[in-house]
Amino acid sequence: MDPVIVLFGLGVGLLVGTTGMGGGSLMTPLLILVFGIKPVVAVGTDLSYAAVTKTVGGWRHLRKGTVDRPLAVWLAAGSVPGAIGGVALLSVIRHAAGRGFNDLLVVLIAGALLLTGLLVLLRALLLTEQRQRERASIDPLQLHHKLAAVALGLSVGCVLGVTSAGSGTLIAVGLIIGFRLTPRRVVGTDVFHAAILLWAAALAHLVSGDVDLGLAANILVGSLPGVWIGSNLSSRLPERGLRPALAIVLLTSGLALLSQAGVAIPVAALIAVPLLLIGLVWAVLHFRPRTDETPIPTASLAPGVSR
Repeated sequence: MDPVIVLFGLGVGLLVGTTGMGGGSLMTPLLILVFGIKPVVAVGTDLSYAAVTKTVGGWRHLRKGTVDRPLAVWLAAGSVPGAIGGVALLSVIRHAAGRGFNDLLVVLIAGALLLTGLLVLLRALLLTEQRQRERASIDPLQLHHKLAAVALGLSVGCVLGVTSAGSGTLIAVGLIIGFRLTPRRVVGTDVFHAAILLWAAALAHLVSGDVDLGLAANILVGSLPGVWIGSNLSSRLPERGLRPALAIVLLTSGLALLSQAGVAIPVAALIAVPLLLIGLVWAVLHFRPRTDETPIPTASLAPGVSR
């Protein structure tokens, strides 16, 4: 057992538990930047540990009745083949890129992190006034709802299969904007669907030989109690400020990965960008009219929340 990896797993678990997202988006860059794990192994291993975590979380959400099951099934109808296709695409890229594969994959992961970070920031700062349009479920699902769910799942599944990032955030934003579900329904449906998606992607990577099971076990030792603690702490923490902070971490991680892959990013930019984002977030939160803050919807729910 590696105590350092367990400790990092605990830290990521705490962040996931308190914010409701970020597991794969945080762990993959850590494995690459801090531990020097090969990018493709980092992706496969991250998906494997996350599949276990989300299974526990998805089951708890299902029991609590916060899952829109028909919608989750249609999402999975697109995301499962999308994830398998993403892993197959990764194999094609590996053979085509040759020695440049690792750097190319790091760039792809960085792009997914930057997209995820921007969407987390969008969700935290701009998607807060939706309550008058929210609904607990879509009953019955119309054809256009089903097609939209399959398309959303297909695109997110492909991104996840290649980079391991965004399964929770991308789906959650889609559920908010496209389906206008309530926060608890967004979280519950997202986590339940993610459990299905992650197992498909993890098994595909396992077949490809890109999973370090020992490393995944070490991460789980720390992340499972971390997410449990974080999910309980989230009932005492307002959402305001937490998700923007996570977005800044994701954006900074994306820039750091680009720098490692050889993209010329000045050190000053790596320092200035997060500082500027912190100032922007503070200004938006400070001058925006305050509403009654409620705990993050993941509070006291499952220990496997949106990635």
